[in-house]
Amino acid sequence: MMMIRSAIARRLSSSSSSYAWLSTAATTTSTTSFELVDQSLHGNDQKRRSSSLPVGLPSYMRAAVFWEPNKPLSIEEFHIPRPKSGEILIKTKACGVCHSDLHVLKGELPFASPCVVGHEITGEVVEHGPATDKKITARLPIGSNVVGAFIMPCGSCFFCSKGHDDLCEDFFAYNRAKGTLYDGETRLFLRSSGKPVYMYSMGGLAEYCVVPANGLTILPKSLPYTESAILGCAVFTAYGAMAHAAEVRPGDSVAIIGTGGVGSSCLQIARAFGASDIIAVDIQDDKLQKAKIFGATHVINAAKEDAVEKILEITGGKGVDVAVEALGKPQTFLQCTQSVRDGGKAVFIGLTIAGAIGEVDINRLVRRKIKIIGSYGGRARQDLPKIVRLAESGIFDLTSAVSRKYKFEESDTAFQDLNQGKIVGRAVVEIM
Repeated sequence: MMMIRSAIARRLSSSSSSYAWLSTAATTTSTTSFELVDQSLHGNDQKRRSSSLPVGLPSYMRAAVFWEPNKPLSIEEFHIPRPKSGEILIKTKACGVCHSDLHVLKGELPFASPCVVGHEITGEVVEHGPATDKKITARLPIGSNVVGAFIMPCGSCFFCSKGHDDLCEDFFAYNRAKGTLYDGETRLFLRSSGKPVYMYSMGGLAEYCVVPANGLTILPKSLPYTESAILGCAVFTAYGAMAHAAEVRPGDSVAIIGTGGVGSSCLQIARAFGASDIIAVDIQDDKLQKAKIFGATHVINAAKEDAVEKILEITGGKGVDVAVEALGKPQTFLQCTQSVRDGGKAVFIGLTIAGAIGEVDINRLVRRKIKIIGSYGGRARQDLPKIVRLAESGIFDLTSAVSRKYKFEESDTAFQDLNQGKIVGRAVVEIM
């Protein structure tokens, strides 16, 4: 199992019913909609957009825009985004539908708006930014298939220099804090007005997107675009949690609380790493039945029985070596810490409403050496190629992991369905 490991080594409550069908027509936006937009984002990109495009590229594209919380996404026309040095222009093929985006759409996670959401993508390399290093252009040649990680490391900050791409300073300081890439500027400008629009990661719900090269790896021709999109977040997040935070070893007992797209990916990674007892916890029987396909040896419906008591029963009263919370709920936060054995690890990967607080039994934490650790995602440069090999070898089952597919024009409908709990596993939007 160690050889295998070495080789391969988000429940939200229902929201406002104001969500509506996606408007597929480009809308006319009032000037006031952009009063909060930093006009300095125009920068030199005004000149770059007027420069000649590579042969074969259209002059404009479509993307799904988030304007304000609990309002539908709309499809708008944009100038083709222009990559800068160290960046790659991707013709997007597919983009995953993730709870992180939904948190933004519902206003639960503050983010700059208007913006293009979507952060787990596959696509084709169509252009390298000017003065991009030859090693990058050789690694990611024009025409190659690629998959993108939602954490796009700069490669040179304090954390990236130590291999901790998941803590990249520029990613959090610029993209997550400001909605831009690492020069402080967006690459997205509306065709009608030239106004800038922010980017959630690469802004993947678009026909083209710009991605820093460090966030990309080659996707083998043997892997499909659609199903492989989830490698960049659902699987990427799960891998980071199990490999780096939990450090799962062969024979470990593992409990996964919440078996949506990321949680179910955790089940598959735990199985690949040789975990013995793999316990899936959820409140939906259909998700729990599917969890067995992904490697769960035991399933618990927390709506019908006490999850912590059941986990203790399964493990002979000891608790699991590793418990992973993939929902982002105060209740399940506490359950996660109560489910681990003495000296065990409670790993948290589920995002929630900004400011939410989780509780923990302090005395048990101290006396029994309980380890609590958060994990946002994997490390793109070292982990994404390994994740691709997991899928290519068949150890990670992509086909079963993707349960719904939507057309690009159905992007808003996809998020409505996610919000209403209609998606078991992961959904993907097919773009081109």
